[in-house]
Formats: sequence, structure tokens, C-alpha cells
Amino acid sequence: MTSDARAVEARVAAEAAARRSYGKLVALLAAHTRDLAGAEDALSEAFASALADWPKHGCPARPEAWLLTVARRKLVDVSRKRARGEAVAAQILRLGDELDRAPDAPEIPDERLALMFACAHPALDAGIRAPLMLQVVVGLDAAAIASAFLVAPAAMGQRLVRAKQKIRRAGIPLRVPERAELAARLEAVLEAIYAAFAEGWADAAGADVARRELADEGIDLGRLVVELLPGEPEALGLLAMMLYAEARRAARRDANGEYVPLDAQDPARWDAALIDEAEALLHAASAHGAIGRYQLEAALQSAHVHRRRAGVANWAEVLALYDALLALSGSPVVALNRAVALGEVKGPEAALLALDEIGADRRLVEYQPYWAARAQLLARTGARDEARRAYSLALGLERDAAVQRFLQDRREALG
Repeated sequence: MTSDARAVEARVAAEAAARRSYGKLVALLAAHTRDLAGAEDALSEAFASALADWPKHGCPARPEAWLLTVARRKLVDVSRKRARGEAVAAQILRLGDELDRAPDAPEIPDERLALMFACAHPALDAGIRAPLMLQVVVGLDAAAIASAFLVAPAAMGQRLVRAKQKIRRAGIPLRVPERAELAARLEAVLEAIYAAFAEGWADAAGADVARRELADEGIDLGRLVVELLPGEPEALGLLAMMLYAEARRAARRDANGEYVPLDAQDPARWDAALIDEAEALLHAASAHGAIGRYQLEAALQSAHVHRRRAGVANWAEVLALYDALLALSGSPVVALNRAVALGEVKGPEAALLALDEIGADRRLVEYQPYWAARAQLLARTGARDEARRAYSLALGLERDAAVQRFLQDRREALG
């Protein structure tokens, strides 16, 4: 094998390890130090070492164990350089003990939930808890997180840095809290899982390395929460929602890789097993009699599945569910989706009036689906020039090449 081929093989192996285990490794590294930034730095250096070492000596049989060992050594080195007092000395000893055991560990323990619930500690500002989880557990950068929460990247980056510093200074324990504390922290954990899944879902073709397999990770984390809290209806609802959506993944692209919108998808291509599992989870959630955001989100997905059973869309039920969800959340994205449903029930003019009511929200100015929806509704009313301008704005905001082609075709069809 040539050196270039070995370098490619090493990079592929490192990327796969990062996708599989980034959150697990950060959680393990930070468990004793409570230094999230230090854990991330050590892991980053371990990946850099892997890209230098693996092409020369071959990829290890267990890449995650290799990365964990190297990262722990780097943490020990850093701790020794700044050692002050007995507490730091004890920390070095713990890291050294773990370093000795690491090569013999059969697999990497999954400490992601512990880290997520730690990031939801009440000492941290409520607005930074979910973004912090997305960075340290899922591995998203500040720009992607800022996009998910419709805020400026620079502001998000500063808030994340301050949150990590607070965890270290306050000595916040990175563990799953006592059962009595879980309920108060669950909302932020579910919000982070939802955002991770949404980022992965937005990349239907899997072309964006930074977002690849995020949907799978979101579902994986959702299953972990349900396993930990099987009687929590919102956890059940979130997992159901993700499975409903994931069931439609194969239908979002045609045989040529072109984008297919929901109303044009072939329901026969939806995954029946995932839909059945989602239906059972939603039924279990509803049995608790405590309706929340994620159960409504799942019910919306279930309403879309109606077309698979009946052959026609059930827009009246979809609109009613969006009304309930908007009253509960006040989210501009929910308001946008409600307007689209309103257009199917009461016509494009009514939908455009609803869009005008939320158009002043600055968070929607750079949100592609807002302009795509507006363009489609304008086209239905015959306002072709305005529709073309809206499609152009949507095109400029879209990253997925297949969706870009779809939007461009729609724009060109207007003449």
C-alpha cells in the first residue's frame, strides 16, 4: 500500500471513530477533571496524533481505545505542568490509573447521558444547556449550533466558552444526577437530542461530513433516555417523532438522487417497521395523559403517515396539531409550518397572511424554508415575479445541491 493510500485509510478510520464515539470519549475524559475544554483539546490532539501515526504503523484494531489512551496521556501531561496542591495531584493519579487500564478495556463505556445531564445543571443558564450538549457530546461546532438555534455564531461561541469555564470553576459533577433531579433537567436533554436529529435530518444525502450520521446519533441518544426513564411521556414522544421521520428517509431522494418533497413521496418506500415502532411509542406516551411538545411533534408525523394508509393527506388534522404546538411553543419554525398547512386547508392567500405576521421575526430572514414556502404560496396566487424573488433568496440560503436543483426548477417553471 502506498503512503498516500495509508494516509487516506487513516483519515477514514479517524473520521469513523469520531462519528461513532466523539461524545463517549469526551465524556470519559472529562469525568474526573470536569474540564470540558481540556478534554476536547486533548481529544483533538489525539486525533492529530492518529493522523500522523496510523499511516506509518497501521490503523489500530480498536481506534477508540487508542485515541482514549493518547488523550489521557495528554491530560496527564497538562495536569502535571499546572499541578497545584493535593487536589490536582489526586487527579493525576486517577488519570494515571485509568491510563493503565485503558488498553485492556473491551469497549468504551457510554457516558454520554451523564455528560448531557451534567450540562443541564441548574447552575448553568437555561439557554446554553442544550447548545453545550450539542458541542461536547455530539461534536457540532459553534456555527452549526448557532444555525440550529437561529442566533449569531460569535455570540454562541462566547456563551459556550463561558459555560465550560463555569463547569470547571463550580466543580459541577459530570454524572447522571439522582432520580429526583432528572425531571428538572430532562427538557434541555431532549431539546439537544431534537436539535442533533434535526441537523442530521436536514442533510438527506449524507453529503455534509459535519452532519453525517447525526440523525442516527439522535435516535441512539433518544433510546438511551427512554431506557433510563421509560415512564417519561415526552422522552417517548421524541423517540417516536424521530422514528416517524427516519422512516421516510429513503423516499426523500429518487433513483437519480434528486430531492422529493413530502407531498410527492411514494409512501410505499416508507419504512413500515419504524412506523410501527413509532406508533407504539406514541400510544405509550399518550397513556400518561400529559401532552407535551414532543408528543405533538410525533402526532404530526403520525398524521402525515395517514397518507400511507388512506391514500390522501390529512391536512385538517395536521393544521389542528400545529395550532396546539404553536400555542405551546411559540416557535417561529412551528408558525411557518402551520402557515404551510393552512395553505392546504384554506388556500394560499390565508397562508401568506399568516407568513406576513411572522415575517418580521429576524430569525427567519436567513431561514431557507421560510422563503421556499413563501415562493410556493406566491406562485399559487399567480404572483410570479415575487415568487421568483423568493425562490432566489431560498436558493442562496440552501447548501444541499439536490434541494438547490429542486428550487431552481421551481423558479424556472415560473418563466
